[in-house]
Amino acid sequence: MRILIMGGTRFIGIHLCRVLVAQGHEVVLFNRGNRPDPVNGLAQIHGDRRVPEQLREKLEKEEFDIIFDNNGRELSDTQPLVDLYNGRVKQFVYMSSAGVYQASSQMPHRETDAVDPQSRHKGKFETERYLAQSGIPWTAIRPTYIYGPHNYNALESWFFDRLVRGRAIPIPGNGQYITQLGHVEDLAIAMAKTIVTPAAIGQIYNISGDRYVTMDGLAQACASAVGLDPQGVKLVHYDPKDFDFGKRKAFPLRQQHFFADIQKAQDHLDWHPNYDLVEGLKNSFQLDYLPSGKGEEKGDFDLDEQILAFS
Repeated sequence: MRILIMGGTRFIGIHLCRVLVAQGHEVVLFNRGNRPDPVNGLAQIHGDRRVPEQLREKLEKEEFDIIFDNNGRELSDTQPLVDLYNGRVKQFVYMSSAGVYQASSQMPHRETDAVDPQSRHKGKFETERYLAQSGIPWTAIRPTYIYGPHNYNALESWFFDRLVRGRAIPIPGNGQYITQLGHVEDLAIAMAKTIVTPAAIGQIYNISGDRYVTMDGLAQACASAVGLDPQGVKLVHYDPKDFDFGKRKAFPLRQQHFFADIQKAQDHLDWHPNYDLVEGLKNSFQLDYLPSGKGEEKGDFDLDEQILAFS
């Protein structure tokens, strides 16, 4: 099939491109052209999706079987693309987020759970709702935390930064909030499976790893990935209310339980995560963190020092 990927050169798109090209599809990227091709020989169309006139000018005469929208955050990002290709594509796959769910005392989150209208991801849910109303054949993906090579978010690297320097790891609360990570390669495989699964049309899927982990447990899993004794890592717990960090983040994850049920995706898509957490973190550390040289940089630990001085 001929497939359009919006973005495609930063994180998820790199891995998705590799999967789709390996399966024999013709992949075309639409982006601003600021980064190299993730796979040699891909076609790229350069433009700014946030300018609807430019989007139409660049894409109006292009035909695709499938569209993957990986980087639409607000409805205004995606609506022009949906309107342009409604009636012209077999499927529109939208990258949403498990961040749309309303906090609940009943976990894990399921696809039918209530969404939070005040969430910073509300644009994702508004886009899902528009897709459902538009008539275009659609599928939405709701990942939890995504990790793996090329991750531009300071997630696993936040822990690696401290572990490779022998620093203590400050963790808010008592370290027992439960969370969930999914490896980006597993996500890409699941995404590719949606386009060969008729039952995926009109569906929302949580995608992540199949195990949950506490905040303390995540720090220890990162230690194992780095090659350290997980029981030898110094974890320092603190109350965030004791500090005023302004808009800066002292910790890379939500300070709440945050994990989702992936059974629907497993059943519908005949998909199962290949990576367990420690092996996935090793993959990220060895293939991305070490080659990047981040562990040799000075690093910014000002907020850590504030916490450690108080503790």
